[in-house]
Amino acid sequence: MPLPSLPDLTLEGFRRKLANVDALPQLCVLGVLSGLLTGAVMVGFRLLLDLGALTFMPDGDPENFEGLSPLLRSSLPLLAVLIIGIFLWRQPAAARKMGVGHVIERLSYHQGRFPLRNWINQWWVGVVSVIGGLSAGREGPAIHLGAAAASGIGQRLRLPHNSLRVLVACGTAAGISASFNTPIAGVIFAMEVVMLEYTIVGFMPVILASTMGALVAMLVYGSEPAFQVPSVSMGSLMNLPWIVVTALFVGLLAGLFIHVAKSTTIRELPVWLRLMLVAVATAGVAWWYPEVQGIGYDSLDASLTGDLAVDILFALVVGKLLLTGLTVASGIPIGIIGPVLVVGAAAGALAGLVGAQLWPQLAADPGFYAMLGMAAMMGAVLQAPLAALMALLELTHNPNIILPGMLAVVVSGLTARQLCRCDGFFVSVTRQGLHPLQQPLMQALSRVSVPAVMERSLVRTQRMVTREQARALLDAKPVWILIMRSTDDKPTLALKAADLARALMDEQLAEEVETSSQLIDLLEVPGQRLEMAPIHLQATLSEAFERLNDQAVDALFVEHGHRPKQKRISGIITRGAIERYYSLK
Repeated sequence: MPLPSLPDLTLEGFRRKLANVDALPQLCVLGVLSGLLTGAVMVGFRLLLDLGALTFMPDGDPENFEGLSPLLRSSLPLLAVLIIGIFLWRQPAAARKMGVGHVIERLSYHQGRFPLRNWINQWWVGVVSVIGGLSAGREGPAIHLGAAAASGIGQRLRLPHNSLRVLVACGTAAGISASFNTPIAGVIFAMEVVMLEYTIVGFMPVILASTMGALVAMLVYGSEPAFQVPSVSMGSLMNLPWIVVTALFVGLLAGLFIHVAKSTTIRELPVWLRLMLVAVATAGVAWWYPEVQGIGYDSLDASLTGDLAVDILFALVVGKLLLTGLTVASGIPIGIIGPVLVVGAAAGALAGLVGAQLWPQLAADPGFYAMLGMAAMMGAVLQAPLAALMALLELTHNPNIILPGMLAVVVSGLTARQLCRCDGFFVSVTRQGLHPLQQPLMQALSRVSVPAVMERSLVRTQRMVTREQARALLDAKPVWILIMRSTDDKPTLALKAADLARALMDEQLAEEVETSSQLIDLLEVPGQRLEMAPIHLQATLSEAFERLNDQAVDALFVEHGHRPKQKRISGIITRGAIERYYSLK
């Protein structure tokens, strides 16, 4: 009785398992590792912000712009834009791409591989933009830093590209989780905004990564939520119509923000003029209302507790919204999630104050509307209703707010999408047209790498062979025979081994070949020959499918190895094999 085979515990065996669609245990291990790494990166980024604040901010608080003199706080945006303009615009345009949009682009068009230069730039640009008093958040930088660090694990270990996609989602979830102490919202954000899909294989490692990221942040900052949320409730059902009105208002604000951020008029201006507009506009508003500077979490807290004056709420809704959109449209890579939450909370608080004037006996607390406005704005800008609802639930720890929250998020999302004609901010900003991750075929093919489908049974030979050499080739029982070029020893055509075997058995061929020393031209053997192009072993089936179309061939030979002289052929993958895989799934 044969003994059961032992599992392959080598790195090569780990890679082979990851190439398949059912590599859940291996992906969960990667989820834990990426969550721990991203949590550490997020803590490092927050400590870097704190260190920068210690140099000149009152009490070392990176949010305390109100404690600075008007002249100093108005000078900070001028200095920040100058630094970013000098040191960032000297670099190529590709190196200036950062944040969540960059993460989605690398996932969509580069299989989750991140350039090191962008990652390094994200550290200092994220700190300068926040500490320098621009209307910017820390979540965008945190997601980029975490996703790239998690992907770096896979790149360093040369893992298949389908696992890099999961690692990017793990880094994204852990970054959100460590920022807000909201692990569930981190998971939903990663799947709904970045991955644009929901699968069991994707969910489990992302859940583990989000949990690990939150635990690392808790070890340093404690388990308190990001905001101090008062205990409020809707009270009377008569608030429901006003919730709908509030959500309509927030949805229109979300549409305005996206249109400003995508403004082609601003983008077509000279670089120096764009940067000057951002610096001067931010400095001018900050002179009177410093609450618009930085992330604004202190102002968000005050909105939730009702401690902000009406004029400050107006400044946050109008000033912070337009300043954030202007900064994005000018090409300065900032995080927008934090400012969007602040604007939404301020808009909700304003709506709550108006409701209290109209129905003083029935209206809910303005803090209640501020919470709904925060979730509605996030859901409408990102077109991520589930992520917004989960963030609302985890931040408030109040399940009673979910019902009005669902209504607010749906109404604001529909308003932004239908009335303002806005798609999700990051998808629409990344590229125009249908996003690749929204195509069902490409989604399915991206979950599996080439080794899971390729045919490994093959032999290589030159075009001309003797009868004995042909029989020796068939003795190995291959499925494919790769016909090599004599110039560079690269295969150009693939012939079915069965076609050669049939030809050798053909009586006509036997009569034509009188001796075994006479040569057989494999290009003349009756049968179908497939033209081929190379592809790397780490590639996904979506990459293989695109390469087949780009090269106008019907098969790819799979190369293994990174050094040109050490590459070897591991298998062959045909268009038919990819189509059979997809049809079976």
